[in-house]
Amino acid sequence: MEIWSPEIRQSVLLTVELATISTAILLMLATPLAWWLAHAKGWWTEIAASIIALPLVLPPTVLGFYLLVMLGPDGPGGWIASFWGGRTLAFTFEGLVIGSVVYSMPFVVQPIRNAFSAKGERPLEVAATLRASPWRTFWTVAVPLARPGFLTGAVLGFAHTVGEFGLVLMIGGNIPGRTKVLSVAIFDYVETSRWREASILAGFMVIFAFAVILIMTLVDKRAARAAA
Repeated sequence: MEIWSPEIRQSVLLTVELATISTAILLMLATPLAWWLAHAKGWWTEIAASIIALPLVLPPTVLGFYLLVMLGPDGPGGWIASFWGGRTLAFTFEGLVIGSVVYSMPFVVQPIRNAFSAKGERPLEVAATLRASPWRTFWTVAVPLARPGFLTGAVLGFAHTVGEFGLVLMIGGNIPGRTKVLSVAIFDYVETSRWREASILAGFMVIFAFAVILIMTLVDKRAARAAA
């Protein structure tokens, strides 16, 4: 068996596609959420933050169960799928994207929220005295200052999507070319005693995990030097 077989290549490319799309959606959703959480006052703010953080403590199978019900033919997912003639979003690539976004949301929101909070109100007040609009202040002052948080959130969101197994298996199953991502492929290879393929993909995941840790370390060091 060649190392880069079509079957392995398919799982790798599907995983990269899922992680890329999910990370892009996560950044779009997490940015306004993180901004609101960093600046809103009141008890409801932390309640909202706790709801967003639920995937950190919920077992993936529990979250996967509820998502499976929601994405199934009798849930909102079935209604959405009916627009293009489908019956369900469960066991589809689109369903995996939705599940990945929900499950990885706290890993993206929290670093961005921390970055917004760390800079304080002073830069925003200075921009306001220069008559910059709130929209312009956000994009020209707040976002550039919070860049390390965005990078951290993007890396964590991408990595968490790549490595997720329990939730992906619950809502996506093991369909080659559609839902058989790397983590599921490794499980499938072990189940069928295809140890060589499992070793190749597991080795790839170890290298990927090391790269993520290294990137996070470098980002933290650079942010610390910039703040000094």
